[in-house]
Amino acid sequence: MGLSLERMPRRSRRQYGPAIESCKAEADYSLWLLFDDGLEGYVYLGSLVDIVDFSIWRDVERFLDVSVDPQTGAVRWQGGIRLDPGALYKDLASRVRAALH
Repeated sequence: MGLSLERMPRRSRRQYGPAIESCKAEADYSLWLLFDDGLEGYVYLGSLVDIVDFSIWRDVERFLDVSVDPQTGAVRWQGGIRLDPGALYKDLASRVRAALH
């Protein structure tokens, strides 16, 4: 019998890494994230726009149309763009730690 992340309680997904609970894209290519452990803040994704795989973001309206995949806790956009929540978590957590020191 297979497991479904959708049916697991939120806290159980932590064993698979951090999950994004909420997000909001800004017109300057910043993405506000709220993780399931309470970590929140902005990451800047504008440097990705020049990469071919992210070129649809050149239309900022496409970038603004972001959502959270309820099964994986990853952010996703139309066109198949998905960003790993673990990588986003590490980036945000390192900047938060740096700001505290």
